[in-house]
Amino acid sequence: MTTGNTKRNWKRKVQCVSAALLMAGLLAGCGAAQTANQAESETTEENLVLMEETLPQTAADETVMALSPDGPLLPSVEGVDAEYSEPIPDYLRIGEKHPIVLKLQQRLMDLGFMDNDEPTDYYGEVTQSAVKIYQRQNQLAQDGIIGPDTLEAILSPDAKYYAAQKGDEGTDITRIQSRLYELGYLASDSQVTGSFGDATEEAVMKMQSVNGLDQDGKVGRKTMNLLYSEDVKANMLAYGEKSDLVLAAQKRLKELGYMTTEPDGSYGNDTIIAVKQFQSRNDQVVDGYLGPATRVALNSSDAVPNGLSLGDSGDNIQRVQNLLSKLGYLKSANVTGYYGEVTENAVKLFQRTNGLSADGTVGVMTMAKLTAGDAKKAPAQPKTSTSKNNSKNNTTSGGSKKGSSGSTSVPNTGGASGGASALIAVASSKLGCPYVWGSKGPNSFDCSGFVYWCLNQVGVRQSYMTSSGWRNAGRYTRISSFSSLRAGDIIVVSGHVGIVAGGGTVIDASSGNGKVVHRSLSSWWANNFICGWRIF
Repeated sequence: MTTGNTKRNWKRKVQCVSAALLMAGLLAGCGAAQTANQAESETTEENLVLMEETLPQTAADETVMALSPDGPLLPSVEGVDAEYSEPIPDYLRIGEKHPIVLKLQQRLMDLGFMDNDEPTDYYGEVTQSAVKIYQRQNQLAQDGIIGPDTLEAILSPDAKYYAAQKGDEGTDITRIQSRLYELGYLASDSQVTGSFGDATEEAVMKMQSVNGLDQDGKVGRKTMNLLYSEDVKANMLAYGEKSDLVLAAQKRLKELGYMTTEPDGSYGNDTIIAVKQFQSRNDQVVDGYLGPATRVALNSSDAVPNGLSLGDSGDNIQRVQNLLSKLGYLKSANVTGYYGEVTENAVKLFQRTNGLSADGTVGVMTMAKLTAGDAKKAPAQPKTSTSKNNSKNNTTSGGSKKGSSGSTSVPNTGGASGGASALIAVASSKLGCPYVWGSKGPNSFDCSGFVYWCLNQVGVRQSYMTSSGWRNAGRYTRISSFSSLRAGDIIVVSGHVGIVAGGGTVIDASSGNGKVVHRSLSSWWANNFICGWRIF
């Protein structure tokens, strides 16, 4: 409110007084009215001059806090107050819905305090958690409520990117410590406490040293991004090492059906492939390292054994196909790395020939026989059908040019049938489940954990991947045009992933909404689109 506005308000108040005095004069009679009117006029002019002289002087560019019936509104921050038709609440907290929340969520995502997602106008638990971490980093009261100070700090052009350091406490610290433990920089899971102390600082500095980063002991943008990158160098058993510990791990991997070569104690490419396959089936981060968490899972009585079947793909599939080819069950031209019907038929013939249950799946017993020296060769060249291709077509669907983002309008995703319909039904059954970072179900999810869980529920044995990992999933048909998406596809956008549903909609675990939601494939999805994957 400027000085001019203030004066005008005071004039309006004086005019009200004038009207009241005039009415009183009329009631008292004509002569009295003239006297009252003259007195009122003189009083008005004198009071107006006096009031204008005593009003607090405000600089032309200074913003005076606006008022609401309940008190002051939030102050102006870069014109924010002028953007909205409805008043901004004094304090934003859980349960509030207001357009400013959308802007705040986007800002928190840009600064690394929230996972990337389509921002919303709802202030939920995920937003509150991000605000608390922001407040912690900026020495504000950690109440998760956005008052004037927090609002101004978040929207400030000088706001700093997320960084965790010694002395911090919170769920974000627990996540960082868990990853440091997985990578071998923290020696024990008992050090995963949620409190950033000396041990965590030392672990961060060691990780930074090994990976060529500045050793400041803080988890900033570069360190955080590297923690979850496939390029991160771990402090654990890895490629090139040779020891009895490696040998013991190899023997266990072979026992579970993951190793296709003879254990020799040397950590080579075959061990990396086996470890990754094991990690993918046992809810571990798939990085190929034998870290503490992977070793615990590997030696557990609950370790899930390997089982390769129709629809799988990867280096392990290619190794199995090579073994089948050497024994005469599969033509060399069909060694593609994709487990199609030709491979399945070859496995069935191998199983029948070697006295195994012919289910077409490469489980522990089949793998053990394949890698044994006494496996029987094929009695004759097996007849394979040519009507079904043993590999997947990885070109763009719908004739769209690869690399094109296509139309930014909502795609006509159509309806779904078969496997796609089942996937959407499973996804829909989890609507409303809370968003929890790193959770893979069954009652809470993050975006990639939601896709992982849903696919496995409908029989698609997909290993857990982060949203960045979904950029190069490889085994499915790649959709490079946003307008070519259809129901049942997996949509990958910058920092986020979801399941395409019918009618131009998507089902995803949304950090912005704080839960699993069913919403429109809006322009946000089009603008952030990277690719889609057609599974059915």
